[in-house]
Amino acid sequence: MPAAHREGDARICGAATVVTGQGFVRVNGKLWAVEGDPNNHGGGALIASISHVRISGKRVIVHAPDTAEPDAFCPLPPHCAPDTAAGSPNTFAG
Repeated sequence: MPAAHREGDARICGAATVVTGQGFVRVNGKLWAVEGDPNNHGGGALIASISHVRISGKRVIVHAPDTAEPDAFCPLPPHCAPDTAAGSPNTFAG
């Protein structure tokens, strides 16, 4: 099973995830990312790969890796697909 992707976890472009879609479920003390959360480069909304685990009606993000929409530095690669690059060492979903 893939690891839970959280606030501050890395993206393949060097950015970090910023959790904006929920504010109460934590994994290892960090907020668990949900679909639509951006990265700190601007944009890069995450797209969930699993549908059966939700927080506040939003699908959770895991390091499967889950994909993302382009961020503010696109068209420079890899900013056109700033997918997840990390996750929790001991919390998994899927």
